[in-house]
Amino acid sequence: MTPQGNDTPIALVLGATGGIGGAVARTLLARGWTIRALNRDAARASAIAPDFDWVQGDAMNSADVLSAAQGASLIVHAVNPPGYRNWGTLVLPMLDNTIAAAKAVGATVLLPGTIYNFGPDAFPLLHETSPQNPVTSKGAIRVAMERRLQTASENGVRTIIVRAGDFFGPGAANNWFSQGLVTPGKPVTSITYPGRRGVGHQWAYLPDMAETMARLVDRRQTLPPFAVYHMQGFWDDDGTKMAAAIRRASGNPAVKVQAFPWWLMPFAAPFVPFFRELREMRYLWREPLRMPNDRLVATIGAEPWTPIDVAVTATLADLGCLPKAETRKPRRISKACADAEVAA
Repeated sequence: MTPQGNDTPIALVLGATGGIGGAVARTLLARGWTIRALNRDAARASAIAPDFDWVQGDAMNSADVLSAAQGASLIVHAVNPPGYRNWGTLVLPMLDNTIAAAKAVGATVLLPGTIYNFGPDAFPLLHETSPQNPVTSKGAIRVAMERRLQTASENGVRTIIVRAGDFFGPGAANNWFSQGLVTPGKPVTSITYPGRRGVGHQWAYLPDMAETMARLVDRRQTLPPFAVYHMQGFWDDDGTKMAAAIRRASGNPAVKVQAFPWWLMPFAAPFVPFFRELREMRYLWREPLRMPNDRLVATIGAEPWTPIDVAVTATLADLGCLPKAETRKPRRISKACADAEVAA
């Protein structure tokens, strides 16, 4: 580890090579944080992101996590099991290691949350305090993670959780956008949509989520010990708006939308773990669900919000679905300003 000055805050990021972990790390780095990242192949990771202070180690090893956390005032827990396998046996032990390290060094834990915690009984509006009755194994694990963090917060480990809709954006992996709606590395000729017309769906652009989390981190000393917030993100109110944005970004008005082949999932799930997860999450596409962000706005002001066409264009370019000339630098504005632009 590289020695740091006393005036430079250190954030330990677990999962810095992943989509949300990398996005949060880059956002904090731009705000003056030193990013220390734990990885099982630190040399390789360093070649990809040389601005981070990479440390050799494994999030499953409590000693590695504790050693890497020395001097850190924030631990970003954005790590998943390799290949998303063995969730049931690996996820909670990794979180336990993070909690133990945070308690030892006095760090705040920052966790990217999801909507998997909730079952249909809580739909259509999901508030931070809505009942959590998950209907999937992954959702049950998510509930257990948050309960452990809440217990830890009662014992001195400050925690911030930000829940959001389906992720998309540059660097995002294992998500509906890149593994369902479009095909990475190929021009957009069709869009495969999992939901039905008329059923709303909520999305979260990774850079916006990272910025939201960073703004909460800026205020961490004034937040409750266990602080949970919902992002509004991009609300596709009728299940057609995301597909329309992809069509506009592709520059091909002839792009057609086809239904996702849910009938195929029972046959493919035994061989492809990601398909098994998709099958479990089908209920999230059958009913509209939305997360109001009133608590978040009351805390940080307007939610960071990149216009959807800009966000989708950046995502498609990163996936190799657009000519390089189409890449545009994202322009982030407040959701209120965006609504005003649309109204105008």
